[in-house]
Amino acid sequence: MAGRVLVVGSVNVDLVVRVERLPAPGETVSGGEFRRHGGGKGANQAVAAARAGAATAIVGRVGMDSDGDEALAELAAAGVDVAHVARDRALHTGVAVIAVDREGRNQIAVAPGANRAIGPFPAGALADGPGCVLLSFEAPDPVLVEAAQAARAAGWPIVCNPAPQRALDPALLAAGPVLVPNEHEAAALAGSDDPAAAAAALARLSGAPVVVTLGAAGALVHADGVVTRVPAPVVDAVDTTGAGDALCGTLAAGLAAGTGLVEAVRAAVRAASESTTRAGAR
Repeated sequence: MAGRVLVVGSVNVDLVVRVERLPAPGETVSGGEFRRHGGGKGANQAVAAARAGAATAIVGRVGMDSDGDEALAELAAAGVDVAHVARDRALHTGVAVIAVDREGRNQIAVAPGANRAIGPFPAGALADGPGCVLLSFEAPDPVLVEAAQAARAAGWPIVCNPAPQRALDPALLAAGPVLVPNEHEAAALAGSDDPAAAAAALARLSGAPVVVTLGAAGALVHADGVVTRVPAPVVDAVDTTGAGDALCGTLAAGLAAGTGLVEAVRAAVRAASESTTRAGAR
C-alpha cells in the first residue's frame, strides 16, 4: 500500500494480566500472568496503519515521564512519525489496566492522563499527496473537529472510530467521516440493536458510509444505501485487545492508498482477525 495516514488519538501504556476467567464485580481472581505493552487506541491504530504500508504519523500527547519515553520509542521503532506528539509536564502518560481471560475476552480500565489535553491540531500536520485522517474518541472533541475540518479541506478521507462511545459532535459529523463503531457502540449511537439499521441511521447523520464491526463475525458496510457483509476468517483467538484498532488502522491505510471501501474493509477484517492470535494490543 501507499499513501499517508495521520492518526489523532491516544498513546498509553497497557498493564495486562492474563487470568483463567474475568472477575465479577467485587471479586479477586488470582494466579494471573503480567505483561506490559504499548497501547492507546491512537497508537495501536498508527502501528497497524504503518504495518499495512502507509507512511504514518500520530498527533497525541504523553507525560514527561519514563512511560512517555517508552511509548514514543516503541512507536518510532514501529515506523510511526512521532514529531507531533507533545510532552506534558503536569499530566502522566495514559495507562490502561487490562484483564484478559483464557478465551481472549477482556476488561479494560483507563486513566487517560495527558491524552485529555491533546490539541490544538498542529499546523502543517497534513502532508502533501494522498492520505487519510484517522480519529478515535480517546482524544477530546475540539482537536478531532479541527483535524476533520483540515482533512476535508485537503480532500483526505476521514475514518472515525467513535470509541469509547459518546455523543457525536455535529461539527465532526459535518466533515463526513466514515464512522467505524462496533455493534454495541452503533446500537448506543443510533438507538437500534440491528447493526444494519444502526448503520443506516448513522449514515443519514454523517452523509457518509458506515462500517460496523461485528467481532468474530467480521463487519458490515453501509455505503450508498447498499449493505455488504464482510466475514472474518476463523482463527484461534488468544487476546482480542486492540482488534478493532488493527481494523481501523488497516482500513485507513487502504483508503489512503485509494483502495475501494469494501476491499479496504476486507483487508482490515483479516488484519483484525490475525491480531487476535497474539497477546497484546499490537
